[in-house]
Amino acid sequence: MRFENVFIPYGAYWSSPFSRWEKKLAGANAIEFAADVAARALSERGIAPDAFDSLFLGLTVPQPGAFYGAPWLAARMGAPEITGPTLAQACATSVRAIASAGFEIETGAADAILAVCADRTSAGPRIWYPDPREPERETPAENWMRANFERDPYSGISMISTAENVARAEGIGRREQEEITLVRYRQYADALADGRSFQRRYMVAPIELANGAGRLEGDFGVYPTTAESLAALEVRVPGGTITVGTMTYPADGNAGLVLASRERALALSRDPRIEVRLLSFGQARVEKGLMPKATVPAARRALERAGLRIEDMTAVKTHNPFAVNDVYFCRSFELAPEAVNRYGSPLVWGHPQAPTGMRATIELIEELAIKGGGYGLFSGCAGGDSAAALVVRVAVK
Repeated sequence: MRFENVFIPYGAYWSSPFSRWEKKLAGANAIEFAADVAARALSERGIAPDAFDSLFLGLTVPQPGAFYGAPWLAARMGAPEITGPTLAQACATSVRAIASAGFEIETGAADAILAVCADRTSAGPRIWYPDPREPERETPAENWMRANFERDPYSGISMISTAENVARAEGIGRREQEEITLVRYRQYADALADGRSFQRRYMVAPIELANGAGRLEGDFGVYPTTAESLAALEVRVPGGTITVGTMTYPADGNAGLVLASRERALALSRDPRIEVRLLSFGQARVEKGLMPKATVPAARRALERAGLRIEDMTAVKTHNPFAVNDVYFCRSFELAPEAVNRYGSPLVWGHPQAPTGMRATIELIEELAIKGGGYGLFSGCAGGDSAAALVVRVAVK
C-alpha cells in the first residue's frame, strides 16, 4: 500500500520507558498504564484528548478488562466519546496499527486517529480452554507468553529455533552475532548521552508508579554488556550459537502515535517546519521456521510501494529479537551494522511485543529530524515467520 495523504504530526508521539518483564511494571495493567501515559503525553504536547476521530489499540497479551480494549483506554485518557478497534498481529502489531489507521486517513474516513500500542508480558495469563463435551473437567491451561515463545503451532518449533535455523543456513556464527550486539549497545549509549537527550525527545519520563512500585526514570533492565561478558555466556540451544546476550528479552511498556490529514497534522505538530509523511506499508511471510529472514522481503515490498530503494534511505530501524536478524538484514542490503538502528533497538531495550515497532518508528522519525530530513525504513519480524515494514519521509523546512 502506498499512501499519499497520511501524515504524522511532528512530536505527536511518545513511548513510556520499557521495563524488563517481572520488574518495575509487572503489576501495571497494560491498558490502564497506556491510558495514563497517553493522557500525560497529550497534555505535555498541548493536544486535547478529544482531538481524534478514533483510537486504534494494539495489544497482544490479554489483560483484565481487555475485552473493552480501545473504548476503555479512550475513556480513561479523557476521551469517552471516541472508540475504535483492538488489533493484534504478533510483533508486527505496531506496523499494522499504523497502517490500518493510515488506511482510514487515506480514504477520508477519518481526519485524525490516535494509535496506541501496549503490552505487559509480565505475569502473562494462563488460559483454560474447556472441553465442550465435558466443560467442568480440568484441562491443561496455556501459558500465553511461554507457550507462544516456545512453539509455533504451524512450524512446531520455538522462536529461538527459527533464528538458529537462519544462523545455520546463512553461516552466521556466534562471534558475528556478538560483534553486532556490541554495536547496538554502543548505539544505545548514544541515546543516553547528555542526560538522555535523544530519548527525552519522545519518552514520557520519569513516571511515578502506582501502589508504591517506585519511580521509573527510563528503561529498566538494560545490563552492561562487553565482549568478555558475551563470550562467557552459554548457548541456549545445544549445538547452537545464540545466548541470552544476543537475543532480546520480554518487557512491559507502551507507545502512542497520531496519524492525520495534512491540515490536521499541521495543527497538531510541535514544530510546523517539520513534516512527517507515511509513504508505504508492506508485509511478507517466508518459509516455515525462518522468521528472521522475513524482514527483508517485507522491507523490499514497502520500498517498492514507496518507489524507493534501500540506497535512498537516510535512516533504517529494525525489530531485532535476535542479533541474527540484523546480521542477515545488513548482509542482504549490503549495509554496515553501524548504519542500522542508530540510538539502539529492541535487542537492547527489550520487547513488549505490541509497542516495540512503534517505539522504533518514533526513534526513526527523530533520527531523521536530527539529520535534517530524509527517508526512513522500519522493518520488524513477527510470529508465524512473517514481518511488516513501513517507509516514512521527514522534510525539514
